[in-house]
Amino acid sequence: MADSAAERMEGAARLIGPLLIASFLLQPLAWWLPLFTARVPFLWDQEVSIASGLVELWRLDPLLCAVVLLFSVLIPLVKSIALVWVWHRVPHARARRLLDRLSLLAKLSMTEVFLLAVIIVGIKGVGIGRIEVSAGLYGFAAIVLLSLAASTWACAALASAGDGKGISS
Repeated sequence: MADSAAERMEGAARLIGPLLIASFLLQPLAWWLPLFTARVPFLWDQEVSIASGLVELWRLDPLLCAVVLLFSVLIPLVKSIALVWVWHRVPHARARRLLDRLSLLAKLSMTEVFLLAVIIVGIKGVGIGRIEVSAGLYGFAAIVLLSLAASTWACAALASAGDGKGISS
């Protein structure tokens, strides 16, 4: 079997595979991190995470919940699994073409949109209280950026290798 992209990388580009794996493994953790806390004085405090947002959406609108689940949880997860598989298992010659095709999944992945939707729902739903951003929001944003950076770097490394410019970065 031909060498995979991971086996052909040199220098800093050897970090791409571990970064892709890290972003895949950290993604489910981000679903449970509290993104913000909605506070209504003297009545209640509620921490909101992606998981709790989906539970609330299920209660209010199952169809919208299914759409958000598909585009904000399942597609990003499938994209991450596919990126790791292509990087580590697919022969180098085919990896670039497959990574280009995976860009469609990246476009369908609406994690950033979901993040904004959760915040907007939280602010609108509370009305009289206030929203306090939690550390989970920053963690979630960091995981999204890690995934974006690792997949962009992988495509660039393969493009550079295909152009004959070398594989080390």
